[in-house]
Amino acid sequence: MGPPGDPISLRAHLESFGVLYSFVYINEILGNVGGGFRQGPIYAGKLEASLTIDFGKLAGVNGLSLFANTFQIHDTGGLRDRSFGRLITVSNIEAFPSTRASEIWIEQKWSSDRFGLRLGQLTADGEFFSADYGKLFLSNDWPTITGANLPAGGPAYPVSTPGVRLRFDPDDSTSALAAVFNGDPGEQRLRNRAGTNFSVDGPPLVMAEVQHRYNQEDAAGLAGSFKLGGYYHFGRFDHLRFDRVGLPLASPSSTGVTRRLGGTSGIYVVAELQLQGGGPEDGITVYTRISASPSDRNLVDRWADGGIVFAGMVPGRPNDKFGASLIYAGIGESARGFDRDMRRLTNDLRPIRSFCATFEVSYQTQIMPGWVVQPDFQYVFKPAGGIVSPFDHTARVRGGPVFGLRSTFLY
Repeated sequence: MGPPGDPISLRAHLESFGVLYSFVYINEILGNVGGGFRQGPIYAGKLEASLTIDFGKLAGVNGLSLFANTFQIHDTGGLRDRSFGRLITVSNIEAFPSTRASEIWIEQKWSSDRFGLRLGQLTADGEFFSADYGKLFLSNDWPTITGANLPAGGPAYPVSTPGVRLRFDPDDSTSALAAVFNGDPGEQRLRNRAGTNFSVDGPPLVMAEVQHRYNQEDAAGLAGSFKLGGYYHFGRFDHLRFDRVGLPLASPSSTGVTRRLGGTSGIYVVAELQLQGGGPEDGITVYTRISASPSDRNLVDRWADGGIVFAGMVPGRPNDKFGASLIYAGIGESARGFDRDMRRLTNDLRPIRSFCATFEVSYQTQIMPGWVVQPDFQYVFKPAGGIVSPFDHTARVRGGPVFGLRSTFLY
């Protein structure tokens, strides 16, 4: 007999040959009791199956590995789209309902695993622009500044895209990553519903990041990490305020043809610090991510999130976590200028968009090994930056509270 969760020792047997599989099932109920276009609960779920093969163990090809995963997403209507008009994530499993392939790649490492080359169908959010300490929160996701500005949201859950990634680890504390992706992965509802759009026709998206970590694993002292990164997309983007001859798009004299701009870019920093604790994820930890992009072609030109997490702080509950986070997305000057032009030139009394934000408090408790339950509260401020209400074109859609409960099973 094998251990619990592996009664016939199949998992352990396959792992000895370098084959590792896992399943993660997340289901949740979320509901806004005020604000948004409409109120009420929604149910959402995601089943992920993943497979990793170490060809060093399986076939003696040292440093070569393969990874693949798939999703079965069942969602009765995400609150971000249904109630709050997009931008900041309410739930990081929100996606178009489908059964879809995600990543599938091979990676070759050499020089004692200091170099790694990954090739295949990739996502960027697993390695770039991420904060591990923030993964407790339901709203923690691929940052709004990339999800709102890049075509189809960029290569991030649930949409992967063909790409290549090179990683260099000169020592155990430092990493440098660079990647090139197809910059237009395809809108998941139409062109890429099954995740099998392997097109390389889109303009490239280049990302790079440098990381420094300290006191990881079992090292003494408080842990931490810092990341500095950036990206450049080689596509063409619409100016958010002016037409091709320089007139405001809101003007009755405008040609109606938007000025086209070459490329877009962004820079970001990520910091994660342990304030108290034993292991690198125990005790009290804080994190922040900050980013900026040009405002003429990007709806969101400045973005930040951050939070504090308490882990293993409840007596007798060493695996429980709780914390609070805040996400802020600033609407760019050109988009705000368009709103001002509409008011000035057309007597449209729409509100001028400014920013949107989400505050979240969450508690994750382990019911048994492999099963955690997570009550959650969020408050959404100025949905989508203060967009116009469909019921009153002189007023904004109101923010409001969101209550939820998530359950996660891991095998």
